Amino acid sequence: MGAVTEGPRLVRDRVELAAALGTLTGRRAVVMTMGALHEGHLALVRAARARADHVVVTIFVNPLQFGPSEDLARYPRDLESDLALLATVGADLVFAPTPAVVYPDGDPMVRVVGGPIETVLEGATRPGHLSGVLTVVLKLAHLVSPDLAFFGQKDAQQLIAIRRMVRDLDVRVEVVAVPTVRDADGLALSSRNAYLTAEQREQALTLSKALRAGLAVASRGGDAVRAAARAVFEGVPAVDLDYVALIDPASAQEVERGYRGDAILAVAARVGPNRLIDNTPLVVGGGGGTS
Repeated sequence: MGAVTEGPRLVRDRVELAAALGTLTGRRAVVMTMGALHEGHLALVRAARARADHVVVTIFVNPLQFGPSEDLARYPRDLESDLALLATVGADLVFAPTPAVVYPDGDPMVRVVGGPIETVLEGATRPGHLSGVLTVVLKLAHLVSPDLAFFGQKDAQQLIAIRRMVRDLDVRVEVVAVPTVRDADGLALSSRNAYLTAEQREQALTLSKALRAGLAVASRGGDAVRAAARAVFEGVPAVDLDYVALIDPASAQEVERGYRGDAILAVAARVGPNRLIDNTPLVVGGGGGTS
């Protein structure tokens, strides 16, 4: 299933979306984004094209997942550029609604709550964030009715929560994870990287360096992994560490001492005013992992 050469069709409301979906036959995939697209998003679309007849990309800056002190107003928006990029990787349809389209009655009274997953890591630091993510993912899944939904491994806790929502609420879609895409220097691609100054970008490499340090000692156990990652942050006082966590890939809960098996080393930190996250899968007390 190769890429197409013409640009994707753009629709902005529910009526247009339903009409456009009616013209698509065969296996359908969705890639949900907030725009400001980069190579990481394009990798999701390429992965989707490899497994589906048609790829729908949603572009929606979801207000529910931003806290009152977060960067909703300044979140980068460039629909024209996003459409040009999507034309290069073969997206068929772009749904770019306004908040009034997605939430026609204003903020929804009923929302999806992530349970225990929402009480740790990003959930603890950003109250309501994961609920906002899960609510919009469920709504977009209903609106697009995809067979497959592709998400990046970079947002590991979000991916875990979405998988559990799909299983627990019997959502008829297969969730597909795509490995994190990084720049040559190791920095995980993120729309928020555009906010970084040259000095802050260099400091931001601390996150991926910490992951590599933890990965290198994974065979020695969880305590060694955490200690190695934290030591990297301790050497860069300009980076304000939020957490280093070694979590179960099915629940996002911290693994117990002595645990052996698959895990995810997750880190979050502030670099200047910018909050960045990163993670790597690994095998604790066994072989290595991949970043």
